[in-house]
Amino acid sequence: MTSSDARLGPLRLWVRWWVLLGALTLNACAPAPTRCDCPDRSAPEPASTLETPLPAAEPSVDYEPVPWSALPGWEADAPEDAWPAFLASCRVLIRQEAWAGVCDRAQHIAPSGARSFFERELTPFRLVYRDGSGRTEDSGLITGYYEPVLRGSRTRSARYRVPLYAPPDDLLIVDLGELHPQLRGARGRLEGRRVVPYHERGALESSGAVRGKEIVWVDDEIDAFFLQVQGSGRIQLDTGETIRLAFADQNGHPYRSIGRYLADRGELPLERASAQGIREWLRAHPERMQEVLNANPRFVFFREEPIERDVGPNGALGVPLTAERSLAVDRRFVPLGAPIFLATTYPNSAAPLERLVMAQDTGGAILGALRADFFWGTGDAAGEQAGRMRQQGRMWLLWPRGARPQP
Repeated sequence: MTSSDARLGPLRLWVRWWVLLGALTLNACAPAPTRCDCPDRSAPEPASTLETPLPAAEPSVDYEPVPWSALPGWEADAPEDAWPAFLASCRVLIRQEAWAGVCDRAQHIAPSGARSFFERELTPFRLVYRDGSGRTEDSGLITGYYEPVLRGSRTRSARYRVPLYAPPDDLLIVDLGELHPQLRGARGRLEGRRVVPYHERGALESSGAVRGKEIVWVDDEIDAFFLQVQGSGRIQLDTGETIRLAFADQNGHPYRSIGRYLADRGELPLERASAQGIREWLRAHPERMQEVLNANPRFVFFREEPIERDVGPNGALGVPLTAERSLAVDRRFVPLGAPIFLATTYPNSAAPLERLVMAQDTGGAILGALRADFFWGTGDAAGEQAGRMRQQGRMWLLWPRGARPQP
């Protein structure tokens, strides 16, 4: 994040050189915010040695061109409903050579012309994942996320006692991706002359690092935890004002699913480890709440953003998300901003959910070419859908005619 880069200041070059000699102790770090309570799919931790293992075959994605008729449900979808989300993506895509002409022409198209525009300007490419061992897949896990609404106050009280924090001053970004891919964007802190991993969730508040960084206090610890999982949300203050908190940074530790933690210990069947199921278990076992929450060492920090009543939170693309038309993807495989045709099913159902969406966000648990997170919108109804969604799905990338897709 640029704000953290600025905090690094004159320490940046010094940190780079000494980490070359010994900072592979940052092996607990992993990139990006997370949105869903899904099993972590982070890469294995690097060894705490300078010996380099033989490289394994890298996973990759094939983009296979197909006709529009190969997209299940395309004729039944209403692409005009996705038109505002596409124009939002174009605010960023227009700076790319492949998209400049397409996005310029889109400015002169009415929503009613969306279908013919997409069919005329774009080519569908089926996404096929190769795992490096010769195995291929064309479907993956599709989960859901949303923008929660919490109750809070700018003043701590007996009711509002759970803080949400801005990034601490001692949080460093140690950018060593050229040395080791798993250290790209790693987080840490200085301990004497050593750079060490940043505090885990369970140790953060007792460390004193976040003292004075409180933005607001909310009235429910479970809601605060799931706000971090979602990455952003709205807070209805006791003054009547509503504010938005957006993802600002994280402590660099890998996301661990507390649903998986409970399932592995026989506390909750995996099929019931949805957001709703986890909430019910935590409320029934308050004496174990801290143990379970701390099983996810990742901690998310926020920043306050201006809010418009009917506009969604900004995603990783930097444009507002659109309910049921925005998708979080792994940008290593799926170009951020691009239109995607998604074919999956509604939560806990075989009913088809087949529609045009825009790849406008990312997430720490959204790893893999066929892994995606469907944005349901804001509030409790969206949260109900998002919490239950764990479906298989396929994706087609829509790309300008005559150009080859590039992640």
